[in-house]
Amino acid sequence: MSERLRPRDLAILAAESPTTPMHNATVEIFDPGTSGFDHDRLVQLIADRIAFVPRYRQRLQLVPGRLANPAWVDDENFDLGYHVRRSALPRPGSMDQLRELVARIASRPLDRSRPLWECYFVEGLEHGRVALLTKSHQILVDGRETVDIGQVLLDTSADRSTLGHDDDWRPRRAAGPVAAALNAVTDSLERPSTVWMTTRANAEALGRRASASGARVAEVAHALSGRGPVHSTPVHRRLSQQRRFVTVRTELPDYRAIREVHGGTVNDVILATLAGGLRGWLMTRAESMAGLKAIKAFVPMSVIDDELEATSLGSQVTGHVVNLPISEPSPVVRLHQVSYDLKAHRDNGRNVSARRLSGIAGFAPTTFHALGSRLAAAELRHGFHVSITNVPGPQFPLYADGARMLESYPVHPLLPDHPLAIGVTSYDGGVFYGITTDRDAVPDADLLGQCVLESLEELKDSASDTRPRAPRGRKGAGTRRRPQKAGPE
Repeated sequence: MSERLRPRDLAILAAESPTTPMHNATVEIFDPGTSGFDHDRLVQLIADRIAFVPRYRQRLQLVPGRLANPAWVDDENFDLGYHVRRSALPRPGSMDQLRELVARIASRPLDRSRPLWECYFVEGLEHGRVALLTKSHQILVDGRETVDIGQVLLDTSADRSTLGHDDDWRPRRAAGPVAAALNAVTDSLERPSTVWMTTRANAEALGRRASASGARVAEVAHALSGRGPVHSTPVHRRLSQQRRFVTVRTELPDYRAIREVHGGTVNDVILATLAGGLRGWLMTRAESMAGLKAIKAFVPMSVIDDELEATSLGSQVTGHVVNLPISEPSPVVRLHQVSYDLKAHRDNGRNVSARRLSGIAGFAPTTFHALGSRLAAAELRHGFHVSITNVPGPQFPLYADGARMLESYPVHPLLPDHPLAIGVTSYDGGVFYGITTDRDAVPDADLLGQCVLESLEELKDSASDTRPRAPRGRKGAGTRRRPQKAGPE
C-alpha cells in the first residue's frame, strides 16, 4: 500500500498559490579550497546520499474522484540532473547578486508532477567561493519519515565519509488512474484511518473554498464602497509573486556576552535583537502601525512531549507566541520583556537545550527550519504577525565533499498576507539571519537588515556599560568579568 498524505499535508497544498509557494530553502556558502568541489562532485555526493531520504525520489499521485488522499509513489522517470542544477554569478559575484538570485529561485513554485525539491550549485562568488541552494516543499520534509536533504550532505571532516548505505534503488511502477482508484478502495477497507483522513480532507477542502469565496466577496465590497484595503500595516499585506531575501551575519560570542550581563538565553537575545530591528525599521516608514505596541511573533521551539507528533530528531516542535515590544525604546527592557515572555516555556521542564539540538547527527537546522515553517502554516489562527525560527547548529566546521561550509542562511516561505518571515541559524561561531520578504510589500528589506545590526550594537553597548568597574580609589581603568564557559543557550 502507498503512503497517503495526511490532512495537515493537504492543508499545506491547499494553501499554496502563485503568491504563496510553500517550500523552504537554505543557502550555504562554501570555500572549495583545494577540494575540487564543483557541480559534478555535488551531483555525485547527492547520488551517494539520497538513499537516506527516499521520499526525494517520490512524487505525488492523485486519486480520481477524491476516493482517498494523494499518495507518495516512486518517480519512474526520476532524473537527478533535473533536480541538481548549475548556476553562476558574473565574477566576482557579490552577496547582493547572490541574494537576488536566491529571491528569484525562491519565488518559483515547485513542479508537482516531479519530486518536490531542487538544488542549485552557484559559482562565481567573490574570493573563489561557491554557494549551494536547496529547496524542498513543506510536505516533503515532515521530520517523521523524511528529513531535509541538507541534513545528510555534510560531514564533520574534509574527507567524505562512507556512510555504508548500499543504494540498489529501483522505482516501483506507479498505478494508473483505474488502479489508483482501486487501491484507494482497498486502503479504505483495510485501514479505517484512510476513510477518516479522506472525509476530513474533503470537508476541509470545501471549507477552504467557501472561506476563499467569502474573502473575495468582501474584497469586492470594499473596492465598490471606496474603502481602503483591510491589510493596513507593514507586517500584514497582500502578497505578490516575487520575493526579496536579505542576509545578516553576526557573531555568537556577542550574544553570549550580552546574556552573561543581562541574563536569559541566547535565544532571548536574538529575539530582543529582532524586536529592536523591527522597531527601528518601522520608525523609518511613513505609515502608521495603528497604535500597535508589539509585534506578535510565532516562534517554534523544540520540546520533549510524548503527546505531540513524534519526529526522528529526538524531540518535538511546538509553537509559542512572543510579543516583541517594538514600542519600548530601551534595548535592555526589551530583552527583559522577551525573556519574561519565554520564562514559562523554560520553566515547564519540556524545553530542549541548544547543546542537545546542535548535537543531532548531520546538519539538523535545515530540518528544524522546515518543521518550524510547517507548524507556523498550521497555526495561522493564532493571529501572529511574523514567524521567527531560531535553530542552533554545531559549533564546529562542516564540509561538503571537502569544501568547508562558511555560512548558512534559512530561506523561509511567506504565509498568506504575511509579507515577512525570519529564520536564524547559529553555526561555527556565527549567527546567520535569513529574512524573506515580499518584493512589493517590503521594498526596503535591506533597511530591515541594517536595523537588526544596529539593534545588536545597542545591546552590546548596554552590556559593556553595565560590566563591573573597579571601586573608586583603586588605580587602573576598571576590571571586566572573565567570560565563563558557555552553558546551555
